Amino acid sequence: MCPLKPVTHVIFDMDGLLLDNVDLYRIIHNQVLAPYGHSVTWEHIMAEMGHTGLEVAQKFCGMFNLNISPEEYIQKVKSHYPEVFPGAEKLVRHLHKHNIPIAIASGGAQDSFELKTTNHKEFVSLFSHVVLASTDPEVENGKPAPDVFLICAKRFPDSPNPDQCLVFEDAPNGVEAGVKAGMQVVMVPDPRLAQEKTKGSSQVLKSLEDFKPELFGLPTYDD
Repeated sequence: MCPLKPVTHVIFDMDGLLLDNVDLYRIIHNQVLAPYGHSVTWEHIMAEMGHTGLEVAQKFCGMFNLNISPEEYIQKVKSHYPEVFPGAEKLVRHLHKHNIPIAIASGGAQDSFELKTTNHKEFVSLFSHVVLASTDPEVENGKPAPDVFLICAKRFPDSPNPDQCLVFEDAPNGVEAGVKAGMQVVMVPDPRLAQEKTKGSSQVLKSLEDFKPELFGLPTYDD
């Protein structure tokens, strides 16, 4: 891993990081696939994290030769969206308190984002902006392409250079996207993820609670 460098802006992935729901996604997709006699594994879902909703639907419809369109598949998935919102609150509130610009860059879509964050509007309001790859007209390609992170950086009021941004990710596709964007990436992988899948990240943590902001030139925790 390369030496850690100071940053001025922070970008968070959402699904699997701010929203810890990889297993829930697997359950949802399996509910959709069950009537067709198919199912997906945790590994299938991890491989698709960061891709747009349409890309995932196209992959699974093709993989299982389903007799529905990707658009119909998306609608079936949306009907099962859960609401789960754990973990990153301490870090997000700390950065916001110290006026560090923060944003969200997700592979998701506007309607699913709104559904998942219905009961967390105040938390979401702490972020400067949100870029959702599935529905943002400027994002041409989902992760592992760097589009969503580059556009997210550009939309900060002062448009920082990519190397001034730190990305938090949980999935290999997201790490690859952040690295391609020219950003440092802190990865918080699922413990089941093979170690070789964490390559490319600047730092690998078991939990966001283990993050030390001062290592990246950010304000240290007050307590």
